Amino acid sequence: MKKVLLIEDDARLAELISEYLCRYDFQVTLVLRGDLALDAIAQEQPDVVVLDLMLPGMDGMDICRAIRKTSSLPVLMLTARADIFDQVAGLEIGADDYMLKPVEPRLLLARLRVILRWVELRGQPAHSAQLQFGELAIDLSARQVCWKGQEVDLKTADYNLFVILVQAAGIVLNRDELLKRWRGIGFDGLDRTVDVSISRLRKCFDDDANEPRKIKTVWGRGYLFSPIAWDE
Repeated sequence: MKKVLLIEDDARLAELISEYLCRYDFQVTLVLRGDLALDAIAQEQPDVVVLDLMLPGMDGMDICRAIRKTSSLPVLMLTARADIFDQVAGLEIGADDYMLKPVEPRLLLARLRVILRWVELRGQPAHSAQLQFGELAIDLSARQVCWKGQEVDLKTADYNLFVILVQAAGIVLNRDELLKRWRGIGFDGLDRTVDVSISRLRKCFDDDANEPRKIKTVWGRGYLFSPIAWDE
């Protein structure tokens, strides 16, 4: 049974989510204030945190930052803010995924399963445990990426997207395919999180954003990991 720590100040919504997840073999602990969140994480040792953005005592952004200082604990952020900048900010500080309110419990369940599947696959890669392209080396079991002999510190979400691209080396993947594999959702025509994550990845690997060679943009089609560009 997987343990979920739900940090949400809307008691009615929290109860609705909790009751639904419990039907599917999740153990849910509720926290109604942000300033109680970090102590609850230390005490409960959850498998995943569902974190509201607007909370009394301490907001979700600060909680997520605090978690990321010491842990790779999966975090799914809930927000009533439709502004893409708030959503991207949540991912950039370390959230693994986000959902807009009002929350559809079935979709939340699907997102949690995707996140937990990634956690379970950390030591059980679908393909070879070691991937090598020129000066790029990836240890899937350890979730470690090295570039030119130096370890690259990638955010959890960026690492997950990067591995999807690498394991499809030489194949163009469009945003819809990437989002389905990465976050378990389709492309709605507006979501820019794939683009933001790829922009960060390019910076990590000295890939010119104006003329990328390692993670290419194939206009009108999607993105492609080029297996021959990593010797440069």
